[in-house]
This record gives sequence, structure tokens and C-alpha cells, in this order.
Amino acid sequence: MIEHCLRADGCGMVYDSELVSEPDFSLGDYSWWRDRGSLLGNTSGRGTVYFVAADQGQWALRHYRRGGLVGRWFDDHFIWLGEDRGRSFHEWRLLARLRDMGLPVPRPVAAIYQRNGLAYTAELATVRIAGAKPLSQRINDGEVDASHWRVLGRCIRRFHDAGSYHADLTGHNILLDENGDMHLLDFDRGDIRAGGAWKASNLKRLHRSLRKISVPDGNIDVSEADWRSLIDAYRA
Repeated sequence: MIEHCLRADGCGMVYDSELVSEPDFSLGDYSWWRDRGSLLGNTSGRGTVYFVAADQGQWALRHYRRGGLVGRWFDDHFIWLGEDRGRSFHEWRLLARLRDMGLPVPRPVAAIYQRNGLAYTAELATVRIAGAKPLSQRINDGEVDASHWRVLGRCIRRFHDAGSYHADLTGHNILLDENGDMHLLDFDRGDIRAGGAWKASNLKRLHRSLRKISVPDGNIDVSEADWRSLIDAYRA
């Protein structure tokens, strides 16, 4: 992975030159891909992720949006605190660092911002993980068994041992691929930290999320036995 930057007229872009041969600030805009006939579809969670067909393979595009009450008023605008503190640049570089550590996260392609005075908007493009679906969807489709919970427990332990903090560890931000491997995504507001209470908080956040996920035909929550399999693997 080779990092390069492009800046012009209030816009900035950091990108992997091994994947982006012709950098353009429109790379993060799904409508630009749609007009080229390269839009493959989308998925919705906290925000919409668009999938596109690039020359180097399929990418996932995310436009940064606010959550909670603030998001009702400002939606996708953030206060400008400098390029290096921009959300897309920070996440792009964090993903690159996590991949260098050998952790299963999407490969970052490009991070883009458009500044307008004291505010900015931002996008992130990553390589789409082939055959992967959110864990929440796999659960609802009845595709998760005891072995997957053990895999997830070991996966989270790897991230925690590396000091990798995830600000929103939920069943929607974990991907399970067709080979049974787990991947974490959406590291917005994540970082690398020393050990501490945040690890337990991470697990509690995930537990709350999983308890809300149920299969459609019986409204059955993820069982405590499933959670125990995850925790046992995490602690092993």
C-alpha cells in the first residue's frame, strides 16, 4: 500500500496509488459511478453503503453522516479541525495501520473531504470483501452456528491485543465471509489505545447489539450459550 495525497480548491484526498491510478475527488460520490454505469447496489445500516465496479475490483463507498440528535440538524457536516483530524483521513490511515498489523479489516482505497468554510463533508472508499455479509444479516438468515461465535471471540481478542479500539462494535459492523472468517469494519472514531476498561465496554456494546438481533420466523434472540461460546474463545 502506497499513500499519496491530492489537494485542490478546498478538497483533499488520500489514496492508495496501487489501487487508484487516476485520482479524482468524485471517486467517493455514488452518483458519479452511477452515471458511468458502474453502480452495483447498496446496503443500509446506520448509513447507506454503495458498491461499485472499479477497474481494480469492487469497492464500497460510504458518505459520513452524524448520528443521534445532532444528526437531525447537521446530517453530514462536521466542524473543520484540520486535514489530519478529518474523519475520513483518520479512518483511512487507521485501516492501513490495522492491515499492516495483519488484522482483518477492509483495505482502504481513498478518503476524501470537501471543505466549506468551517465545515466539511467526507467519503471513504474501501475494497469490498468478496462474499461477505453483516453478521446481523447472517444471524437473521440462520447462517450462524457455534463455530462462528468462537471465531468471532478469537477475532475480537486479536484486535484488543493490538490495542485496536472500535467505537461502535455491533453485529452490523462485523462481516462474516463465505469462508467463515470474520472482519471488522466502520472504524470511524476508532484508534489505537493502551489496555484499559474500554475492552470490557466494547464487549458489552456488542452483547447489547446481539441481544437485539433475532431471526424473523421466531423472534429468537441470540442465546446466552452463543455469547458464552464467544467469551470463552475470547478468553482462551
